[in-house]
Amino acid sequence: MLVADLQSFTAAARKLFMSQPAVSFQIKSLEEDLQVTLFQRGDKRLSLTPAGRLIYPEAKKMVNRYQKIRSGIDDMKGLKTGHLVVGASTTPGEYLMPLIVGDFRKAYPGITISLQVAGSGQVFRWVKDNEIDIGVTGTPSSGSGIWSEPWVRDNLVLIVPPGHRWAGRDGLEASDLLEEPFVLREPGSGTRRSFEKKLAERGIDSDRIKVSMEMGSTRAVITAVKAELGVAVASSLAAADALELGSIISVPTPFDSERTLYLTGNKQSQESPLVNEFLLFARKINISCQGIEQGT
Repeated sequence: MLVADLQSFTAAARKLFMSQPAVSFQIKSLEEDLQVTLFQRGDKRLSLTPAGRLIYPEAKKMVNRYQKIRSGIDDMKGLKTGHLVVGASTTPGEYLMPLIVGDFRKAYPGITISLQVAGSGQVFRWVKDNEIDIGVTGTPSSGSGIWSEPWVRDNLVLIVPPGHRWAGRDGLEASDLLEEPFVLREPGSGTRRSFEKKLAERGIDSDRIKVSMEMGSTRAVITAVKAELGVAVASSLAAADALELGSIISVPTPFDSERTLYLTGNKQSQESPLVNEFLLFARKINISCQGIEQGT
């Protein structure tokens, strides 16, 4: 294009910081490939042939398109534009990620983020199929080509309705859990898997737990406990508001209540500057039941 615009191999070579023979060679190679002559070579200047005039506007469009793509990539690397898809299991998806996504958008207003919320099993499927860029789950993944890293410490709280016979007890035995009907999350959810793991550590088969109801969300579990439909185990992050209002009560658990939420993703996604920046942002977040703060 520069040769046509400047009507000179020498001037184009100077502009491109190339030698004049190198520019001439590239034009000659293009003409041989297309089997046409692109330039009329006069004594003082070049002019386009009919074939050259046909190709010139299309070549200009291609160059402009390439420059636009490069500009877009540069903007993405600079986090001026871009789109991120985050998948989260129910507890982090409902109680943590909206706040983190909001803070990230304030820092990078040109980035759009889609948040998809489902059970941990579905999030792992999204990651495996490369349908999301980053996942947040209640358990780690061991799938091939998938990475997981510990992210946030959470606690499982044993919740009961006010006036329940366990209220005010100094402590419970693991065997006490077999006496009450439980409202549980659906099988495969991060909360339920964590609870079943805690039971196994105390020598209790989870099949011995009396399950009165199974719910697809933590909010529904807490509402069921409020309605005195059973007792439950829930994330401290999810139960914080209801506990503060006194509509449910927590009682000491007969097992280690700590659990971990995990960041996860497809290994291919780690090549994205946007994904890496979001991960750096998420790793600096300090999370408690009182809210989220940006760490140092």
